[in-house]
Amino acid sequence: MRLISWNVNGFRAVINKGFFEFVAEYQPDILGIQETKVKTEQLNDEQRHLSGYESYFYSAERPGYSGVAVYSKIPPLRTEFGFTQGWNDNEGRVIMLEFERFLFFNIYFPNGQKDAIRLKYKLDFYDFALEYFETLRKKSGKGLVICGDYNTAHHPIDLARPRENVNTSGFLPVERAWMDKFEEHGYVDTFRYLHPDEAERYSWWSYRARARTNNVGWRIDYFYVTPDLLPFVSKADIFDQVQGSDHCPVVLELEFKR
Repeated sequence: MRLISWNVNGFRAVINKGFFEFVAEYQPDILGIQETKVKTEQLNDEQRHLSGYESYFYSAERPGYSGVAVYSKIPPLRTEFGFTQGWNDNEGRVIMLEFERFLFFNIYFPNGQKDAIRLKYKLDFYDFALEYFETLRKKSGKGLVICGDYNTAHHPIDLARPRENVNTSGFLPVERAWMDKFEEHGYVDTFRYLHPDEAERYSWWSYRARARTNNVGWRIDYFYVTPDLLPFVSKADIFDQVQGSDHCPVVLELEFKR
């Protein structure tokens, strides 16, 4: 089972940059995309309903902002849009699909770079999300797959210039401390689990100063799983050769034996 996550930074823009060709080549069973920046009524049937996939879009109230979507070859048992209670997700950041073996979360976590208010919003979102995950783990008895743009590089190995960015949101100690807490609750970064020492592998590059050409990037896009799913993890990778956005896709492959 191949799962792919990609912050497309504008769905209508990436359509013209090889998105359909990417899907046809890599054939994800489940594809989560973030920062769609689109309302479903702005898409035609071909764009919304890819052949062989069921599609689920969740848009922000604010036009041209945020938004997430999932394409799935596997019909889910149920879907949820936003955190269903306790958090008003009017920014369109969360979709959950329940499958037989696991709960699949596709999340566009907030960016905290704008100001102190947005940083607090990001940290509050992080804390609420963790509580929500823990509640669902106990309630459902299923493992969780949590993919998306987390907007934080966890360790110095996860960005090209850690010293220069220690005071930049996305690598602040308080943000990284939440990632530590997340992992202390048992959630596992699948790429780092399989590639513990692999450096210079990033998923986002600024559009400025030829950052992608020079590989001055950040790894901020992840597939995290709960420990019960680790025996089924067969591959975790970064498709850094794929163009079309300032982010590239990341992949997780799960191998279930019946």
